[in-house]
Amino acid sequence: MPVPGRYWAILAIGLGIMVAVLDGSIANVALPTIASDLHTSSSKSIWVVNAYQLAITVSLLSLSSIGEIWGYRRVYTWGLLLFVFTSLGCALSDSMLTLTTARTLQGFGAAAITSVNTALIRIIYPARSLSTGMGINALVVAVSAAAGPTIAAGILSVANWPWLFAVNIPVGLIALFLSYKYLPDNPIKAVNRKFDIPSAIMNVFTFGLFIALIEGFTHKWGATLIICVFIGFLVIGFVYIRRELKLKNPMFPVDLLRIPIFRLSIATSIISFMAQMLALVSLPFLLQRALGRDAVTTGLLLTPWPLTTMIFAPVAGALVKRINPGLLGGIGLTIFAFGLLLLGLMPARPTDIDIIWRLAVCGCGFGLFQTPNNSTIIASAPPTRSGGASGMLGTARLLGQTTGAALVALMFEAVPGNPTRYALLLACVMAFAGAFVSMLRVHLHLTPTEKNTISEDTL
Repeated sequence: MPVPGRYWAILAIGLGIMVAVLDGSIANVALPTIASDLHTSSSKSIWVVNAYQLAITVSLLSLSSIGEIWGYRRVYTWGLLLFVFTSLGCALSDSMLTLTTARTLQGFGAAAITSVNTALIRIIYPARSLSTGMGINALVVAVSAAAGPTIAAGILSVANWPWLFAVNIPVGLIALFLSYKYLPDNPIKAVNRKFDIPSAIMNVFTFGLFIALIEGFTHKWGATLIICVFIGFLVIGFVYIRRELKLKNPMFPVDLLRIPIFRLSIATSIISFMAQMLALVSLPFLLQRALGRDAVTTGLLLTPWPLTTMIFAPVAGALVKRINPGLLGGIGLTIFAFGLLLLGLMPARPTDIDIIWRLAVCGCGFGLFQTPNNSTIIASAPPTRSGGASGMLGTARLLGQTTGAALVALMFEAVPGNPTRYALLLACVMAFAGAFVSMLRVHLHLTPTEKNTISEDTL
């Protein structure tokens, strides 16, 4: 796209992805308050997070496939419209049932937004400047995922928790207007390709049963039911993958997962977001219930995380020209792991400064990791499979976040004495594992074209 239309288009994408990602964590700070207001338990209140993440996880690959067939712009704008209406439904909810239902539908809207956003960026920017758009997108995703508690604190200081969802409405409407006006259509669509309904159904059941398996342990389902869910997951997942291996354009991108650097980058993304969500969900409970801070103070104390991410994500974009992305990602995740370890081993009565500098270390590490990893994922995929790569990038993030949130709930049930500190220590282990996987990419090399894609000065 020519300038200045390109700027308006990336703004439309930035606003949409901001609210979609932000809503994955904005309610975390208010979970104790929501649980109290809606008369439910702490473990059940986490469904405010899980319902949203689960809806995105089970539908994201299907919607990215629809984008390749019907057009990325169409999927994106319809997703924004659904997101705006369901945000209103969340704000008006008066019970746990209605809030969970609205959050589930809101998740489908967010899935449409996040399934095609990076594919749209590949259309908006010329090849020589693609890294500019990818850098902006990675920065928005990283900051939005971590900034939820801070923004929530600002809102909760002047309003009650329903406004956490109501603020999406004006932002979503602005993004919708800009999208209709400036987003381009796909230059080439899969004209002779039809939407694969059987694959879409198996995709929902595979990911749904996986999350249900984790939830089964969390809510102490009987052994028979858990075994049945596990067998169902294995059988449907096996049939699903076998089917995808035979397709030219599979919904689950097994063709892209054959590329070693793509496969390892996706694995690193899943593990890192599990660690991030373990921390972001458990920290509000630690700060409020164990350390006695209120919701507003909690959000303010968590602010150093997104601030340092904002600083170090562009730094990572500059360093990736000189440092192998696998090595840089491994360094970032190692720093992130040390920050989580320091949080888990905090004194019983820490000062605000004790909390703030530890969170700053976490944000620094995650900022160094996120931009190079996302750029590598998109750059290593063929341009004709941009939709599949975009969908898989989002699926990796959401699968990690959903699993991380469910593991926090599992901690509440399994370790009733001090669950939040154990959740932080588990997050530390996950981050170290992610660093190890990232380092495995050091010996792998992108093609010259791919190197140019992620080595722009403007990243």
